[in-house]
Formats: sequence, C-alpha cells, structure tokens
Amino acid sequence: MIIKQILVGEIMDILLIILIVIIIVIILAIVALYNGLVTARNKVKNAWAQIDVQLNRRADLIPNLVETVKGYAGHEKTVFEDVTVARAGLMNANGVKEISDANNQLSNTLKTLFAVAENYPELKANENFKELQDQLAQSEDKIAYSRQFYNDTVLMYNNKCQTFPSSIFANMFGFKEADFFEVAGEARSVPKVEF
Repeated sequence: MIIKQILVGEIMDILLIILIVIIIVIILAIVALYNGLVTARNKVKNAWAQIDVQLNRRADLIPNLVETVKGYAGHEKTVFEDVTVARAGLMNANGVKEISDANNQLSNTLKTLFAVAENYPELKANENFKELQDQLAQSEDKIAYSRQFYNDTVLMYNNKCQTFPSSIFANMFGFKEADFFEVAGEARSVPKVEF
C-alpha cells in the first residue's frame, strides 16, 4: 500500500512537471508569435520611413528644377503650376494610399516638365539642369528600390497577420494588415512603341 502511494505520488509529480513544461512551452510560443508580429510591424514602419525620406529628397529637388526650366521656358506657366501643386499634394499627403496617389500625380507632372524641357535644346545643355535631372533620376531609382523593399516587408508582415496560428494573435492584439505602395494604373499599361 505504501509503495502504491509512493508510485501514485511520483506519477502525480511527473504529470505535474509535464503540465508545467507544456504551459511554459505554450507561453514561450505565444511570446515568440507576438514578438514576431511586433518585429514585422516595425520593419514595415522602417521601410515606410525610407520611402518617406526618398520622397522628401525628390520633393526638395523639384523647386530648383522648376526654377531652372522657368528661366528658359517662362511661358509654360500651367506646367509649373501643376508641378508645384503636385509637389504640395505629396508634402501634405498622409497614409500609404494618399501618399502613393500623390506620388503618382507628381511623377506624371514631372514627365510633362521634362517634355517641355525637350523643346529647349539650350536648357538640356545647361549643366545645372543636367545635374538636377541626374539627381532626380537617382532619387527615382532610390524611391523604386525603397518601394520594392517596403512592399516585400509588407508582404511578410501581412503573411504573418493572415497565417495560422499567428493570425489568432494578430487579431487578438489588434495587428492590422499594412497597405502596399502601388503605382498608378497608367504606369501598369504597356507603352506603345512606334517607328
């Protein structure tokens, strides 16, 4: 009888230890899932900050570019106004969707500005204009890279928010999916090439 009580006591102790280990493993898994979601969300915020830096860099170049072109093409007033309005729209935009739309608008107006510049050979030869154009091209490349990095980061974060079991904790702790930085519809179309 005493041996039976000792065996039952030892079995209960072993079961208690197993239960404690299972609880600790579950708690560690929850902590790991939560920390993974927080880390992914912070990566999205960091990637967005990098896009913001590049958009601001480009926006800072635009007034100099406009002033340089104005010196040669002063009568193209509507183009300059459109670029200025689009730049202001980008600077005042908030949120991924609104900034993405404002960025697309600014890109379209810059295309118009460069089309105007094509009509002035002496402007295209101007060193200041060339340097500004090169800096703007570099900014566009950095924006494209930053946008790709941001979208890749958003994809990883959204996958964590949508896949099991992290989706349970994402919903429980209020993690929301992030928006992708998208290009304008006309940028997706295939350009028509004619010879």
